[in-house]
Amino acid sequence: MTVPTGYKLLIVDDHAHNLYSLRTLIQKQIDATVLEAASGREAIDLTLHHSDIDLIILDVQMPEMDGFQTASLLKLRKRTRDVPIIFLTAAFKSEEFQQRGYAVGAVDYLLKPIDDHLLINKISTYFRLIEKERALNRELETKVAARTAELAAARQYLENIIDHMGEALLVLNPEGEVKIVNPAACRMLGYTATDLLGLSIGDVFEEEGDAEAGAFMGTWLEALIRTGALAKIEARFIAQDGRRVPILFSRTAVKDAAGHITDIICIAKDMTGYVRIAGDAVAADALTDQADSGG
Repeated sequence: MTVPTGYKLLIVDDHAHNLYSLRTLIQKQIDATVLEAASGREAIDLTLHHSDIDLIILDVQMPEMDGFQTASLLKLRKRTRDVPIIFLTAAFKSEEFQQRGYAVGAVDYLLKPIDDHLLINKISTYFRLIEKERALNRELETKVAARTAELAAARQYLENIIDHMGEALLVLNPEGEVKIVNPAACRMLGYTATDLLGLSIGDVFEEEGDAEAGAFMGTWLEALIRTGALAKIEARFIAQDGRRVPILFSRTAVKDAAGHITDIICIAKDMTGYVRIAGDAVAADALTDQADSGG
C-alpha cells in the first residue's frame, strides 16, 4: 500500500503512554510529522501555531475538556474546521456516543483497544483523499489561471483594436450617458476620456434637422428597440470648443436575454473635407484634383 508522505498529524490524549504508543505506531508505518497534546486546551493552542495540520486523532475521555468539546471548538475556527478528526475511545462505545462524535464533525469513531492495522489504514486513506483533493485543487487553479490569462489577452487584444480605430466609439447606457470612449472620440471632440464619461450624448451630438435635434433618447431609443441598429446617419459632433464636426453615424443596441437594452454602441466617422455628390460621400480633395487635371 502506497502511503502519501509529508503530512502532519496531531494526536491528543491525556495519558503520556498512550501518546507514546500512538506516535511510535504512526511513525513506524507512515512518514509524517506527529504533534502531541495532553489536553483539549493544549490541542487548540497547538492549532494556533500550526496552520498546516492535516489530521487530528482525538481521545474522547479527557478531564476538563473532553474530546467532544475540543472537536466542537476546532470546528468553529476557520483554520481547523475542515481538518478531519478521528475519535478514539475506550469508554464511550455506545451508538449514541458515536453519533455524537459524528455530529461534532468527526470522520471516524474508533474503539480502544485499537487495531493497529485498522488505524494505519484509516490514516493512510484520509491522507490519500487529502492528496487527491489537493491535486484536483491544483488542477483547478491551473485551469483558472490559464482561463484568466486567456481572457486578459482577449481583453487586451480588443482594447488595442478599439484604441487604434480611426472612427470615434462611444458606448452609452440606456439613459444616453457616455460610459466608454476610445481615443479617436477624444481627439474628434477635444475632450479627455475622463471629461467625456458621464456626459449625456445630447451634450456632444446633434442631428442635422432641427426637428430631430435632441431626439436621441426619444426617437432613437424607440427605433433601436424595434430594429436594434440605425446606420449611416448624417449628423454633427459638438466639440468642446463649440466646433461642429460633420460625421457619418451608426447606432447599435446591445440587449440582454430579456430583450432590454443594456448598452448603445455609437460609431462616428469624421466627414470633414467630404461633400455629398448624388447622395454619396466623396472627398472634396479628390474633386479638386480631377478639376485640375481637366477631367
